Amino acid sequence: MKPVYIKIHDEIKQEIENETWPIGTRLPSERALSERFHVSRMTLRQAVTALVDEGILERRAGSGTYVSSQRVRERMRGTTSFTEIIQSQGKQPRSEVLAYTKTAANEIEVEKLNLKSGAQIIRMERIRYADDVPICYEVASIPYLLISDFDRQDVANHFFKTLVASGREIGRSEQVISSKIANGKIADYLKMKKGQAILSLTQTSYFTDDTPFEFVLSQYAGDRFEFFLER
Repeated sequence: MKPVYIKIHDEIKQEIENETWPIGTRLPSERALSERFHVSRMTLRQAVTALVDEGILERRAGSGTYVSSQRVRERMRGTTSFTEIIQSQGKQPRSEVLAYTKTAANEIEVEKLNLKSGAQIIRMERIRYADDVPICYEVASIPYLLISDFDRQDVANHFFKTLVASGREIGRSEQVISSKIANGKIADYLKMKKGQAILSLTQTSYFTDDTPFEFVLSQYAGDRFEFFLER
């Protein structure tokens, strides 16, 4: 059964896609929405925060929460790793692992990776580089049972290649791209000024049998990376 806040997340998201809430619309207050969905403000805030993280909503200080006017949402063709993208441009990819932790999946990871409550994952936090220039900060969540026999370095440095070598067939991915402003932590990691633009990407990747194997939240330096959307 889906957590209550995920159900609220899905309902608000569907209303936005149906243009019940057009781009630029200010959402009702947390109190009004919590009364509408008959939940606590804390539960409602979880749903709204998840939508903000996906770039579907945006918070404006002192003003409220709005349907994002900056968001771009496209289903890209195929699933390509960061390493492959950087190598295809003649640059040298590199990763700096900040954290690599075995832990219980949170509710969003359970939902995105189709796991049972309490399932173990590897949550990997890292900075991705091209020719030693920081391009991206990301947090990747991977089912632990999938990679329990893999070497940590293989997962951290060339995960997709390691999967293929183990006999897995990589299929589609679902992606949401949004525009955000770099906070102090992200600005430091990417050697940017606080307040500069970043591109935020959430991606769920699947094997050809439609089993999800990775959920990633990535934040790219806006002046160093662009996405080409192929129709």
